[in-house]
Amino acid sequence: MKTVMKMKQRLGAYLFFVPCLTIFALFLFYPFAKTIYLSLYKTDKLGQAKLFVGLGNYAELFTSESFFHSLLVTFIFVAIVVSVSMLLGLITALLVNKNFPGIRVFSTAYALPMAIASSAAALIFEIMLDPTIGIIDKVLGTDINWLHDERYALVCVALLTAWLNSGINYLYFSAGLANIDEAIYERASVDGANEWQKFTRLTLPGLSPILFYTVVVNIILAFQSFGQVKILTEGGPGESTNLIVYSIYRDAFFNFRFGGAAAQSVVLFTMIMILTLIMFKLEKRGVKY
Repeated sequence: MKTVMKMKQRLGAYLFFVPCLTIFALFLFYPFAKTIYLSLYKTDKLGQAKLFVGLGNYAELFTSESFFHSLLVTFIFVAIVVSVSMLLGLITALLVNKNFPGIRVFSTAYALPMAIASSAAALIFEIMLDPTIGIIDKVLGTDINWLHDERYALVCVALLTAWLNSGINYLYFSAGLANIDEAIYERASVDGANEWQKFTRLTLPGLSPILFYTVVVNIILAFQSFGQVKILTEGGPGESTNLIVYSIYRDAFFNFRFGGAAAQSVVLFTMIMILTLIMFKLEKRGVKY
């Protein structure tokens, strides 16, 4: 009797997972499995698998100069976005770490980018960078077509993305700073520590768990950037902003190469997974709690 009751209790507990697992199956597991399936086939224009080619789509990718250029552009883009967005988030969090009149206004302003759609921000940014009516050229006294120059297009899109991500980073770092005991700063002041020493010896170690988390999240967000590229440059000029996510979109919905696009998606997933695993491995060695 007791065994039956225990089995019923366990079954009842597992039933609570059914709605969650159903949603995951429909919107995560099935699409992921279908992507891997399509990556092994040549498809028609409707995306239906027609000819099994095994690893042929992957072989094409790794012999394509365009794909490797897309990877290089993506890694440069991710490096700029992660470093700048985290720096902006940390600086703004430090600026409002003390109580002063008007702090709520500044806090709202610094967190605002996370509430702005990337498409809306991209349209505003496009106007600002316009060589005819844009404010950037007028302020700098230059005459540069920023979004159509291969030297500047990638940096412009990356800086916009970094600003969009800085809002959530500001919230993360603000929460981390609030958890650091003020008493340790007072003791450091008594011992004669200056502000830079307090920042490097107390603040950064205290923020190390948040720093690790934000690095992982920002890397994933940067790899997934799409809307701003679509609106501002469409992968150009040339292929200077052809990020791997946009390359997947272009192969699937312009060239109707759904098998190749699926293979790129699997490669992108694998890269993000490997980077995340490396970060978690480093976290065990370097993050202080």
